[in-house]
Amino acid sequence: MKLSCYFVTGFLFVFSVFPAKSQEKDSVVLKTTTGDIYGTLNVPVAKGPVPVALFIAGSGPTDRDGNNPMMKNNSLKFLGDTLNSLGIATLRYDKRGIAASKNAMKIETDIRFNMLVEDATDLIRMLKADKRFSKVIVVGHSEGSTIGLKAAAQGGADAMVSIAGPGQSADKVLRRQLDASLDPAKAASEQAAEQMRNMREMANKFIDTLSKGDTLHNPPASMNSLFRPSVQPYLISWFKYDPQQLIKQLKVPVLIIQGNTDLQVTEADAMMLLKANPEAKVLIIDRMNHVLKHSEAEQRANHATYINPDLPVVPDLVTAIVDFVKGLK
Repeated sequence: MKLSCYFVTGFLFVFSVFPAKSQEKDSVVLKTTTGDIYGTLNVPVAKGPVPVALFIAGSGPTDRDGNNPMMKNNSLKFLGDTLNSLGIATLRYDKRGIAASKNAMKIETDIRFNMLVEDATDLIRMLKADKRFSKVIVVGHSEGSTIGLKAAAQGGADAMVSIAGPGQSADKVLRRQLDASLDPAKAASEQAAEQMRNMREMANKFIDTLSKGDTLHNPPASMNSLFRPSVQPYLISWFKYDPQQLIKQLKVPVLIIQGNTDLQVTEADAMMLLKANPEAKVLIIDRMNHVLKHSEAEQRANHATYINPDLPVVPDLVTAIVDFVKGLK
């Protein structure tokens, strides 16, 4: 039995370098010490400064459009284009190691979570210095929410929108999702149930080790997608970030958005974030899943939206962000 990184967790951190795919024309380049980060800045025609939203994509090899080599759904492109049509500028970028930004990370072993935070922080500062923009709003999706909470504080953003953001540190989220996916009660046979119990016990021990800052030695091939040696330094660096502590320290307006048919992040996560920052606004969107599309909770139908590039994002998501942004003082 092998663990599947896609079906185990929507947060998962597959940072293998993939070839660049065609994108909208790059209009922003962030120079870093390891390579350039490329993004698309769309600015609506307006008489004066407009608000700008910096999109931070979720985990894994996710590009500026919300896509990766395993699935194309255009979620962030749909959201960005719609916000543009309603008077909000957007900057969407390919994270380091991904698509046009692939040369900013040569090998997986080199990536650390704080690098992603620093990239977002520098982009916030770039937008803050641009006279075309009245306010800078960070819009972080999934893992991008955690990145955004830290970067918004460091970069001096004017507001934060967390979409499907985890309410706990990544080690706790991963443990929770593994416990659910390796539930022996779901096994078809006693032999399979015993395998699942053993894998769950081993995975939890591995998470404990990484949480202490120690690396693993020779994890089994069946767990390579989660715990391969090249990704362990990233996991160790990621586990240190607690979204509840980050949102508690954030002193700007915050909007927390969560879909109730999200198979990766739950309403409980949104409530954890709200409890940590009671001044935040929270919205639970009916039948919105993890890729921001309308979907029922049934797994097969839900996952089908992950590979549908023509299905738009839920309209209530757009309305909520526009109302929040336009209500900023």
